[in-house]
Amino acid sequence: MDFSFLSEIHQGPLRSGLIALTTAFVACLLAAILHRAGIFLLRRIAGNRPFTTNATIIAFRASQVCMLLFAIRIVLTGAPEDTPWLVPLSYLTSVGLILALTWLAMQCIKAVTVTVVNRNPADVIDNLKARRILTQTRVLARSAHFIVGLLGLGFVLLTLPGAKQFGASLLASAGVAGLVAGMAARPVLGNFIAGLQIAFSQPIRIDDVLIVKGEWGRVEEITGTFVVIRIWDERRMIVPLQWFIENPFENWTHNSSTILGTVFLWLDFVVPVPALRVEFERICKSSPLWDGRVCVLHITDVNERAMQVRLLTSAQDSGTAFDLRCIIREEMISFIAAHYPQALPRLRTALDPIEVKSSGRNNTDPLDTIIDGPPQQQSDQIAPIR
Repeated sequence: MDFSFLSEIHQGPLRSGLIALTTAFVACLLAAILHRAGIFLLRRIAGNRPFTTNATIIAFRASQVCMLLFAIRIVLTGAPEDTPWLVPLSYLTSVGLILALTWLAMQCIKAVTVTVVNRNPADVIDNLKARRILTQTRVLARSAHFIVGLLGLGFVLLTLPGAKQFGASLLASAGVAGLVAGMAARPVLGNFIAGLQIAFSQPIRIDDVLIVKGEWGRVEEITGTFVVIRIWDERRMIVPLQWFIENPFENWTHNSSTILGTVFLWLDFVVPVPALRVEFERICKSSPLWDGRVCVLHITDVNERAMQVRLLTSAQDSGTAFDLRCIIREEMISFIAAHYPQALPRLRTALDPIEVKSSGRNNTDPLDTIIDGPPQQQSDQIAPIR
């Protein structure tokens, strides 16, 4: 912007400052109007496309700030050299513009994330594909935020006057400081790389059911450095990303959310197994939690006292399977107690008749001896009566 038309007016720092301030105000006003018009035109051209709609809503404020700072930067570029605080204002505006552009880029990445999440809802029954896309999107979005922020910080340092001297001092001390910084940043870089591995190989996804260190829970959130697991009793377990790359764990929903559930009962040998099987099938068919795939009863183990009955069923997910197992266990115990109470586990004691007879001839019960006396004394007592 050229101010040569003011050459005939009395020059001075105050006048130059007032002119630059007035021009900056007018430029900001024009920039705001152009921004509104551009957003309106963009929405009309794009129609109802999800990304454009989300971008114009999410990145509206960031793009507005970029337009205003860009207009001020143009005004300061053409301002007279005697304008007060021209150099520091130019540097501050440049830094602000770089930060605003960084913010705009991050908001655009957020708009992409929101669009992908909205187009792939995870609150449906068969949400395996949606969870896979959701996990990739969130992890890659956080990585992109980190890279954009790092680039923005680099451009800010290059803009500042002392950035080159600062960089030179860092390079001069790179021998020891680089080694210390590398050792200190190892966990951060390890988690960052682990996050990229999880995003592409996907050993875990959002809402996956995991067994981690003996705890059952669902993946609630995957950040750039750790994973939040919501345990069944509403506790939260925080696990570093790198742990999932270096340690084995159970994933119950890696390929599908369907799962088998088992109920074990220890019963006496006299229980009629066909009657149990019929009742078990009736319970499964009458329950809305059963998915109709598996309903099997087997005798899987026996010992000297009882036999183990395994009732195998299936459900659409682990939470439903747990509830179904509890219902089956409760109703089967009630059925056995009502119809076959003798089938509950018992401790038997049996006497062999041969052993009882032989022990009766050879051994005398001490209680009989105390009451009636020894056999010889009994015969002596009876003799006088004869």
